[in-house]
Amino acid sequence: MIDYENKNILAPMVRIGTLPMRLLALRYGADIVYSEELIDWKFLRSKRRYNEILKTVDFIDQTDGTIVFRTNAEEKEKVVLQLGTCDAERALKVAKMVETDVAAIDINMGCPKEFSIKGGMGVALLEQSDKAYNILTTLVNNLSIPVTCKIRILETPEATLRLVEKFINSGIKAIAIHGRTRYERPQHFVNTDAIKYVSSRVSIPVIANGGSKEIEKYSDIMKFKELTGCSSVMLARAAEWNCSIFRKEGLLPMDTVIKDYLKLAIEFDNSPANTKYCIQNILRDLQETPRGRRFLDCQTLEQISAIWELDGYCNERQKLYQTLGISGRWQVNPDDLQPPNKKLKLENDDLNDVEQMKVCFIRASFTHSTLPKSELHSWAGKNGHKLPIYETQQVQKLFRSILTFNGKKYTSSFWEKNKKFAEQGAALVCLFYLGLKTKDDLIMLGSIINK
Repeated sequence: MIDYENKNILAPMVRIGTLPMRLLALRYGADIVYSEELIDWKFLRSKRRYNEILKTVDFIDQTDGTIVFRTNAEEKEKVVLQLGTCDAERALKVAKMVETDVAAIDINMGCPKEFSIKGGMGVALLEQSDKAYNILTTLVNNLSIPVTCKIRILETPEATLRLVEKFINSGIKAIAIHGRTRYERPQHFVNTDAIKYVSSRVSIPVIANGGSKEIEKYSDIMKFKELTGCSSVMLARAAEWNCSIFRKEGLLPMDTVIKDYLKLAIEFDNSPANTKYCIQNILRDLQETPRGRRFLDCQTLEQISAIWELDGYCNERQKLYQTLGISGRWQVNPDDLQPPNKKLKLENDDLNDVEQMKVCFIRASFTHSTLPKSELHSWAGKNGHKLPIYETQQVQKLFRSILTFNGKKYTSSFWEKNKKFAEQGAALVCLFYLGLKTKDDLIMLGSIINK
């Protein structure tokens, strides 16, 4: 059973707290790691699958094949899934889905962002304490793993204490307190006195959060713990900027942290977009340097890895995974989702006479004037041809377009996330068969895998 006493914890952070960063934090010395906040209704669209190649447990969105949550044995006893919810029944359904794969469940009652508040989640629950209490009680009474919640302080320490005591009565095992109100942001000072007022008066572990502004090295974690009188400390931005903040031996150089993170991102087939986002938050101002700008131009995991001389390792891993038959976003097909989705038939659903190629469209690789459709339409006009016709098929949240041009048909077998991207992908295939784009061009654009 997970213990919340005297722990250094990676905070839940949207788009940061995916598997590679959580594992990096653990390897650097974190005791507990939280997932990014996962919204209940989105999680309920997923199916659990064990990934034999990566040795991970994946929860896969059945509308588009994307990974909602990925975990593995290394973190099983230390990972807490944070849930965004405003409904006890939905929260319990999700918790039951992951009960055997995570160490605990946490309910987010601290997010002050508009999306959460409008959905009745995050800090909105602090103003509906009966509903919040019901969610916690429902989980505590029906799960075999611990339940916690993360809140923000209220306007007075006394009001915060009353709320915390109410939540403790639900049976939660610990509570994380961010030392700012719902209206305060990182530029405001964290109210350590308010956290201490609560922590000194309750019986369960209190986890102090919000001190990243004052935490620049490992010893600062201990100072923050003393200031708040808390059992444990939770780090967000300080860990986001340099995850080696958890090392007792001291901080590692930024490039070492990025390389360590990249190796994990490659090993666990993390999405290029998520990998790039995490590294951007490590680089921060250094994105404006020549190397930083080269990095910002990258669209694939291999391109990102090349900046830190890990492209060979990345290419080797990706080839191995392809050989082993990995099933990731690149391989998503509506027929493979569970249960298989019925296709919406096109008039010409038979693809025997269609030139096919697996090409994905990455919007950031193009300017408005170099978009595949723009290039194809411009070439058609200059050469006296009629413009192509696009026929798009949608299955749930997946799209594929068949392009007809000069009596021939072209399509990409990569299912895109919207109609516009599907049309651009089909145009890329057409440009390739017309000789206007080479395989090397498509590799540079990140549109095909370099096998």
